[in-house]
Amino acid sequence: MIADDMDFDEPPPRRRPLFRRKRVLIPLGVMLLILGAFLLLRTPDTDRDEMIAKYSGPAGAFVAGPAGQRIHYRDQGKRGDEAIILIHGANSSLQTWEPLVQRLGETWRVVTLDLPGHGLTGATPDTDYSAEGMIAAVDVVAAKLGLDHFVIGGNSMGGWVSWRYALAEPDRVDALLLLDASGMPLRKGEKRPESNVGFRVLEYPFGRWLATRVTPRMLVEQSLRGSVEKQEIVDDKMIDRYWELLRFPGNRAATVMRTRMNREPAMAERVGEITAPTLILFGDKDRVINPSAAKTFNERIAGSEVVMLPGIGHLPMEEAPDATAAAIADFLTRRLVSTAPTDPERR
Repeated sequence: MIADDMDFDEPPPRRRPLFRRKRVLIPLGVMLLILGAFLLLRTPDTDRDEMIAKYSGPAGAFVAGPAGQRIHYRDQGKRGDEAIILIHGANSSLQTWEPLVQRLGETWRVVTLDLPGHGLTGATPDTDYSAEGMIAAVDVVAAKLGLDHFVIGGNSMGGWVSWRYALAEPDRVDALLLLDASGMPLRKGEKRPESNVGFRVLEYPFGRWLATRVTPRMLVEQSLRGSVEKQEIVDDKMIDRYWELLRFPGNRAATVMRTRMNREPAMAERVGEITAPTLILFGDKDRVINPSAAKTFNERIAGSEVVMLPGIGHLPMEEAPDATAAAIADFLTRRLVSTAPTDPERR
């Protein structure tokens, strides 16, 4: 029998069908291609000391907080009784406010800061990127500068932090400035705005993983161009600033953590508790936050005022600094005089 002639201790090798061999090789080739592309496109963090030297500037300073924060801030403008604290949006930095500092600084003291997980502040040891963590950073800077009350304002996520601060510390807020601020629900029948490509990538688990490792400059440029209406403001210097500071050590990981945190949408129901004079300023071409959010804020905050800038997108302080500064100056001049504190201890 044929079976009797076979060596069962060392069976002959079995040939696999050609099509099965290809099924193994094709996925391996794809994996190698993906790995090669990843290694080619991978963008490392920027150098901490190099970024501080490049972007802090002569007005830049750092202050340590109780949770191990090292908050980067600038204290500029005219010293006086009133200070304005301005807070940038997601994945931005205090540099976004420099056009307003130049225009408001002759009359007002203007304080700007890099929130935890942003700019030259970078990651914080407690990894608290919630509203409470952002509010704590504001308090650290205010304490350093001896400010017990001030005007507070912000753009986008910074606007969200600002109105959350007004709810948490109402006695310290003399006025509130909301520039294309986030945090309001969609109005009836509305759809979410298209947003920019950077935010869309973070909606997916793989995108969040990739975002901490691969950050092409082109993606940053596309995100910026998708956020503004005035395309001419997006130049190489601006793109490099956003790109390099996004890659400051810890910032990309913090960005991913923030997208997973609960933004507490129910807090929007409490925005009507705000009693501080409030200016709501939006660009009517905002593609990140529906401009109709200005109306929602206005309906909920008694006595608030709305300024809608025509032909302006999500960053009015950079797209239309003259109009934005003029609106803020006019509002504060009118509203702070009538609500100035009479208690000398508060000054």
